[in-house]
Amino acid sequence: MRYACLCHDLGKGLTPADSLPRHIGHESRGLPLVKRLSERWRVPTDCRELAEAVAREHTHVHQSLGFGAEARLRLLERCDAWRRPERFELLLWACECDARGRLGLEQKPYPQRELLLRDLRAVLGVDLGAVSAAAMAEGKSGPAVGRAVQAARLKALLELQTV
Repeated sequence: MRYACLCHDLGKGLTPADSLPRHIGHESRGLPLVKRLSERWRVPTDCRELAEAVAREHTHVHQSLGFGAEARLRLLERCDAWRRPERFELLLWACECDARGRLGLEQKPYPQRELLLRDLRAVLGVDLGAVSAAAMAEGKSGPAVGRAVQAARLKALLELQTV
């Protein structure tokens, strides 16, 4: 997580001078830098993957309070959260460190972490076997089963909003 925190804003160094002080697109500009630095320093794969995910997604995590359920589901998917929940939790901690690392914001609450962890718990609670079986019983296969799984995950997030 510390390596990810150190690397997440490397793309800011490539911001065109005429765009300053804003750093639009620094997330995507930073990914190749994180990859090259990780190769050069022979960073372990799990540390490299976390650093890449934080560099790519930290701005989206910061903005996630304004996202609807579909956008938060896409964020979870891009972060491979249901297959790698422990890495996703580290990603959220790194994002919180980034947010609180600004002068005057050290004590400011960061509800995005709890929101996205709640979303992850809801998505992980979906019975994928039952959803897949029901889809196949309806004659669906392949990508159609995948769409049924995504629909069930989205339904779980939407149900959180009504609670």
